[in-house]
Amino acid sequence: MDIDKEIQTLSEKIKILRQEIKKGNKSVLKELVEARKRFKKLAREKQKRLSAWERVQLARHPKRPHTVDYIKSIFTDFVELHGDRRFGDDKAIIAGFAFFEGIPVAVIGHEKGKDTKDKIERNFGMPHPEGYRKAVRIMRLAEKFKRPVITFIDTPGAYPGIGAEERGQSQAIAESIMVMGSLKTPIVAAVIGEGGSGGALALGVADKVLMLENSIYSVISPEGCAAILFKSQEKAPDAAESLKITAKDLKELGIIDCIVPEPLGGAHLQPEKMFRLMKRAIRSTLKMLIDKDPERLVEERQSKFYSMGKFLEK
Repeated sequence: MDIDKEIQTLSEKIKILRQEIKKGNKSVLKELVEARKRFKKLAREKQKRLSAWERVQLARHPKRPHTVDYIKSIFTDFVELHGDRRFGDDKAIIAGFAFFEGIPVAVIGHEKGKDTKDKIERNFGMPHPEGYRKAVRIMRLAEKFKRPVITFIDTPGAYPGIGAEERGQSQAIAESIMVMGSLKTPIVAAVIGEGGSGGALALGVADKVLMLENSIYSVISPEGCAAILFKSQEKAPDAAESLKITAKDLKELGIIDCIVPEPLGGAHLQPEKMFRLMKRAIRSTLKMLIDKDPERLVEERQSKFYSMGKFLEK
């Protein structure tokens, strides 16, 4: 859309003008102020009328910050652990230990990759069963050493290939869900891009589920839903509306607990600001959970998920 192109152009222009000011060129200050005003006006206008399908596109934006970016910006002294101790290491899931503002935590997340080579190595963020088993291994270690678990969800779904099925994909996902449901340590999950099907839920059974404003979280992709229900992927925008996959819809339905606002124009335009917003959200959420009795945490977590999906017949 033309407005999207103008927003992107203004964003790049603002970055260039800021660099000029840093170099001492004060003559561009007025131009920067005008560019920022125009950017804010257009971005707010766009944000007000975003459709569910447009949010899908934003959630999949190639420049959107990934798990590795949040780890580098929010945590310190991250040590990545590898392998599931059964088959191998799955690079579609990053897992390890770090510090969050001095608090030792476990960090686990899907990773889609940056360039083509990285995307292929990470299987475009679609984990194999060994990825979920690695995640479970780190979760159990976190429970043993009384460390909160923070997960980042960003996947189209678990990999559905023959090899993955042969190695127990569904069992690995089920085990991860079961372990998270009974883990005696605080768990915070954040949907930062796509949250697709069981591949996402395997890292989403948390005490508090955060979701970025322009992320999506669904049992199936809009394209998959359209192919099944309408026999045509061209109906994906209609399916996106029907699926209720946006943060606003899911908050109203009680599936998520908190919507994390994104910078104007989307997280990909101002990643540093996005990191600050996410850090603030994790900080306030951990503060609510960290001193709770472990048994009470598990009880409340299970009660929360058991209550989902209820409906009344008229």
